[in-house]
Amino acid sequence: MWYVFIFVFGLILGSFLNAVIYRLSVSASAFSGRSRCPHCKHVLHSIDLVPLVSFLFLRGQCRFCGKKISWQYPLIEATTASLLVLIFFRFNSQVAGIQNWFDVATVTLFTAYLIVIFTYDFLHYLILDKVVLPAIVIAFVLNTVRGVSWTSMVLGALVCGGFFALQYAVSRGRWIGGGDIRLGVLMGTMLAWPLSVVALFFAYISGAFVGLFLIMFGRKTLGSKIPFGTFLSIATYVTLLYGSDALNWYRNMTGL
Repeated sequence: MWYVFIFVFGLILGSFLNAVIYRLSVSASAFSGRSRCPHCKHVLHSIDLVPLVSFLFLRGQCRFCGKKISWQYPLIEATTASLLVLIFFRFNSQVAGIQNWFDVATVTLFTAYLIVIFTYDFLHYLILDKVVLPAIVIAFVLNTVRGVSWTSMVLGALVCGGFFALQYAVSRGRWIGGGDIRLGVLMGTMLAWPLSVVALFFAYISGAFVGLFLIMFGRKTLGSKIPFGTFLSIATYVTLLYGSDALNWYRNMTGL
């Protein structure tokens, strides 16, 4: 029963995140005004805004202008719900790192930020400071309340942010953008040391695999731009849930 409740809550949160992502793209406040069709600008009503259900009921079309609704909306809703269920499953399994309801709420909020960052970077190849900078402050405060050492957060932020800053300096901004540096600081603050390094490893392995796949099938070339923030966001979420397990496995395997 709890999983059903979490899934429904995740759908609602995903619907809200869709609104945030759209309003960020048009420089509007995430909390002002009624939701409108992005095509005809008609104010949407309750029947148009039921997460997942409205998309299916309306057959992916606006009820007023008939224009197609982007698949982004149901995908974000379903993905958010699924990720929250996974968080609750890990909490229910009493794994290290997620031990109480405050941990669950914190990781849920982190996940919401990561979904916004992932989607916006995927769509617009841009990591917004107005999202990342407040998230850094919030992550630092919440992790401090959770008992995470502020020195480990600062070290994680310096390592991740410094790693990207070095690449930015060496390439003169050709390899990565400034947004990746600030996202690295956010990763380090969310995960702290040494889990932030685990996330970097996951991000580069997944990025290399996907990049190679796209090049093999002619979708990208070696010089093509790839929204690396998407891989950093995924890696951060995976590390939030499984980073401790991966780190313990590595230490046991190497005897460190």
